[in-house]
Amino acid sequence: MREARQRVKTAKAQAVRQRNYRRARDRALVKLANLYREEYWDLLEEEKRADEEGNKKWLDISGRTRATGSRRK
Repeated sequence: MREARQRVKTAKAQAVRQRNYRRARDRALVKLANLYREEYWDLLEEEKRADEEGNKKWLDISGRTRATGSRRK
């Protein structure tokens, strides 16, 4: 039982570290995207093109989906 509690404690700590890392990485990406706006959009377009050539679907480049037929009038 003690071993199981230790595994859970370790897993929780690892999850917290991973979450903090992702948050820091996301903040850094936002800062870089703001500092180098044109380069960021160029790289994003390249990645989009490469993914679409590999038949991977993308959301709209702005992050919005283009849902059709889902609105009621």
